[in-house]
Amino acid sequence: MPFDLPPVTRNLLIANVVIFLLQQVMGDALLQYFALWPWGPDQIFQTTQGLVSIGFRPWQLVTYAFMHGGVTHILFNMFALYMFGGTIERTFGARNFTIYYFVCAIVAAVAQLIVVHWFTHGFYPTLGASGAIFGLLLAFGMLYPHEKVMLIFLPVPMPAWLFVIGYATVELVMGVTGTQAGVAHFAHLGGMLGGIVLIEYWRGRLPIKPKRRLMR
Repeated sequence: MPFDLPPVTRNLLIANVVIFLLQQVMGDALLQYFALWPWGPDQIFQTTQGLVSIGFRPWQLVTYAFMHGGVTHILFNMFALYMFGGTIERTFGARNFTIYYFVCAIVAAVAQLIVVHWFTHGFYPTLGASGAIFGLLLAFGMLYPHEKVMLIFLPVPMPAWLFVIGYATVELVMGVTGTQAGVAHFAHLGGMLGGIVLIEYWRGRLPIKPKRRLMR
C-alpha cells in the first residue's frame, strides 16, 4: 500500500490519534460527553469532579467514532483505515469518501443504540471507529471483489468478497450469541449496512435515485 495517503484518509488518521492522546490526558472527561451513550434518561454518576449527568447527546453519533478504548483498539482500527481508506478514497473522491465514512459511522451508532435500547438494556458507552472501518471493508469487497486479502492471525489469502461475507457472518453470530461481550458487533454490522445502502443508492439501484449515478 502506498505511503502517500490521500488527504481525507490522512486527516482521519491524524484526528483519531490526536483524540486518543487527549483521552490519555483528560481521562474520563471526554468519555462522559463524547462517547456514545444509550438513549433514554440520563444517569447520575459520582466522579472526581462531583456528580455528573451522563446520557445520549446528538453529537455523539459522530464523536464516538474518534475515541478508542485502548492501544490495541486504535491500532487495529487505524491499520485497517490505512490499508483500505486510501484505495476507497481514490475510488470515490474526497467528497464522497467523506460522506461515505460518516454515513457508515452514524448508521453504526444508530444500530448500536437500537440494540442497547430494545435488547441488551445496559448503560455503557460505545466508542471507536470500527463502524466506519467495517463500512470501508464492505466497500472494498464490493468494488474490488477479487482482490486478495487476509487476516493478520489467519495468513491465508482469500478474495475480498469472501473475506467480507465471512467477517460479517462471524460478527452476526457473535452478536446474536453474545460472544465477546464488550464488542459492539451490531455497530460493525450497522456500518456495513450503511455502506451497502449508500453504494447501491449511488449506483441508482434503489427506489430513490441520485441525480446522477456516481458508480457502476
